[in-house]
Amino acid sequence: MRRLLALCLALAWGSALAAPHEGVARIVSDRLPIGQAQAALQLSTDWDRPHPEIRRALVIVHGRLRNAATYFRSGQTATAAAGAMADTLVIAPQFLNETDVQRHRLPDTLLRWQGNAWMGGEPALGPQPLSSFAVFDALLARLAERRLLPNLQEVVIAGHSGGGQVVQRYAVLGQGEQALAAQGIRLRYVVANPSSYAYFDAHRPDAQGQPVPFAAASSCPDFDTWKYGMQGLPAYAAGRTAASLEDHYAGLDLTYLLGAEDTNPNHPALDKGCAAEAQGPYRLARGLNYYRYLQGRHPGLRQALIEVPGVGHNGDAIFTSPAGRQALFGAGDQASARQGGGRVQ
Repeated sequence: MRRLLALCLALAWGSALAAPHEGVARIVSDRLPIGQAQAALQLSTDWDRPHPEIRRALVIVHGRLRNAATYFRSGQTATAAAGAMADTLVIAPQFLNETDVQRHRLPDTLLRWQGNAWMGGEPALGPQPLSSFAVFDALLARLAERRLLPNLQEVVIAGHSGGGQVVQRYAVLGQGEQALAAQGIRLRYVVANPSSYAYFDAHRPDAQGQPVPFAAASSCPDFDTWKYGMQGLPAYAAGRTAASLEDHYAGLDLTYLLGAEDTNPNHPALDKGCAAEAQGPYRLARGLNYYRYLQGRHPGLRQALIEVPGVGHNGDAIFTSPAGRQALFGAGDQASARQGGGRVQ
């Protein structure tokens, strides 16, 4: 029996690791037009007609496996548990790659990226070289249309793992919030368990987690290159400076949601490149280090970090936990997060 269980677990891990190269199993069914292209996404309700009952939109972003349908279900589960189904629109975008298009014989109009390039906002391979960040821009512009969502009050963009990476980078560079702000719609971010973060200068944590000038720069020359730092920003960020990006980022309503058990330095999906390793040995440490870095640079930082007890690297577990639901649907303050069972820093 033990051998059978071990074999099943090995096969499951092998399938998960192979999935990015074999194409995702399911393509979600809804589409967002962006110029002559389309982005794939899943919607909890048809947004082609007015929905005066909708007051919140939850945009939940998958990780490297591109399993948007799985994250969509997690978003709905969390929404139902929060008692918010009646007034929440759940949206799960799907960032496809070439293997997905080939496996499912998808039309050329669907946006797709090379590997995991979408995590850093890189341009699509086709049909247009649009940044993955442009997908978020278009999505937020659609949500800002008052003829469709006349009573929308808040948009929450949440991502786990690779999704946490793209959400954190979009928070740094994103340009879509202006459309929401013009309509008086609040925007919040929830960044959960990413492998790495975008730093604003050449400091990285030492062994005690304190930010210091990075001592191994000569052996890791790309440690400060985008998506890990501010050098070589993508074309989407043309004309913007690291200083202005940091000032804007520090003022965002953003929660870092970290699994207290996401501490495996050998996790198969953990970024083990030197630029990521420079941020800490595993995801929990990297998140704590980044938050400490921001606190040192921005005294009085209003962003929150919540450690979720008993949760490792599991998107469903972290978003559907009491602390996760509080981060997604609560007021976003520290007292509310503590009520959700998390440890707030």
